[in-house]
Amino acid sequence: MYIFLLLFFGAILAFWKYNTRNKDYWKKRGVNTQIEGTTFKFLIGNCSLSEHYKKIYDEHPNEENVGIFQGSRPAIILRNLENMQFVLAGDFLNFYSRGLTTNPEDTLADNVLFMEEYPRWKLVRQKLSPVFTSLRLRNMFYIVERCASDFAKLLEENEKFREKPFNACYTYTTSALGASVFGIDTTVNTMHSPFLDMAWKSLEPTFRANFRFFLSNTFPFLFRLFKLKAFAEHEDFFINVVRKMLANRRVDTKKHYDFIDICLELQNAGTMNDPTTGYSLEPTDEILAAQAFFFFIAGADTSANTMHFTLLELSNNPKILKKVHEEVDKVFDECGETLTHGDLENLGYLDMVLSEAMRKYPPVGLMQRRCTNDTVLPVGNVPVEKDSIMIVPIYAIHRDPKYWPNPEVFDPERFSPENAPKIKKYSYMPFGEGGRICLGVRFARQQVKAGLAWLLRRFTLAEQVYAPKHFEPSFFALRDPYATYELIPRYHAQKS
Repeated sequence: MYIFLLLFFGAILAFWKYNTRNKDYWKKRGVNTQIEGTTFKFLIGNCSLSEHYKKIYDEHPNEENVGIFQGSRPAIILRNLENMQFVLAGDFLNFYSRGLTTNPEDTLADNVLFMEEYPRWKLVRQKLSPVFTSLRLRNMFYIVERCASDFAKLLEENEKFREKPFNACYTYTTSALGASVFGIDTTVNTMHSPFLDMAWKSLEPTFRANFRFFLSNTFPFLFRLFKLKAFAEHEDFFINVVRKMLANRRVDTKKHYDFIDICLELQNAGTMNDPTTGYSLEPTDEILAAQAFFFFIAGADTSANTMHFTLLELSNNPKILKKVHEEVDKVFDECGETLTHGDLENLGYLDMVLSEAMRKYPPVGLMQRRCTNDTVLPVGNVPVEKDSIMIVPIYAIHRDPKYWPNPEVFDPERFSPENAPKIKKYSYMPFGEGGRICLGVRFARQQVKAGLAWLLRRFTLAEQVYAPKHFEPSFFALRDPYATYELIPRYHAQKS
């Protein structure tokens, strides 16, 4: 009852504040269009927030910016690439914040994805960057390749596993992350990951999870008042697992080239310092566990969705599928059924297919940034107050015919060596852009390409029509986990 009353009076307060302060807020600042109730419509609707923003984006083709509100917080849906570049890169110090409210007690949310304090974020990101250097990616690829091979074998041996293809992709991406980035010993089968259940539940877009993000975005004072945590139910399990991994690795002298090695190097070096900001931080087990958690919530779900949508589109386009099979078979025949890091470079057409899948179904459908100091958007000369939210509607941009002719058509040739250089900057952002671009972008592509290559070596896809009406109601992602396709074993399984 106490919570209900607070929410009720909070809603009344927000409504009063909107009618007194926020009516015509954006029009007074030179933004012609102001839309109301977007976030609430998402909360009670049946599609993703990215789709709601795309609808607004499409309905106002002549506007550079569209004003909305997240609760009582003013927000802008950006429609101009120059303004997007300004927010994500040009004026980064005024827009480094994602605007996601967390509580100090929320240990797992204290990672580079959610960190709001700039000096703290900058220091931790700098220290994590070596996880995905070219050398480390090459050295961990044999584990990724083994995971991909085990993934194909699991699909071959377990027909029921093929009935839920998204779950299968999720099993692979979670296991590949656990084995390669964290060095989890999976001697018997790499598909047996202790993180699978946790990774699945942490990002499943339930009403409860969406409501927490709704409060965080629209009523941050209530989120803090009730000391809500985004990932409370996974805290003990994940921190204990990482703590045990660190303890075991301290007595293991072998070099693993993974995240746990980086963690030990940081702890052995003592206090982390950034001489440019003067900020310092102790690399405790809890701090490092939070960064480990970041890799799972940023990598497992997005990579699984990318694989899933790629396969759905290949089942929808038999000519493209045939061309992919020809390339994959050529590479596998030449490498003797064991992919190397260099072999991935020879899968150029598969790379184009993957890029087009992420164009049509971006792993993250939107980004947002909170303004930390008053500033002005260059296009439209729009004054932006501190704490206003800037929204980059990635899904809408990726389907904008101004940048992508016939955007509903799946056409990998958009990313051919001849056409890729013509793509306008900031019209394609599957991994974000600017100062907070995805840290693991190269690992993600490596993992997904290896998994798709092994799967398409062993299986083909029955032809079907895939035309989704909407996606799962998620705050940030595009998901369609119940969409299916039939995997048909190929002769290579018997041949090898």
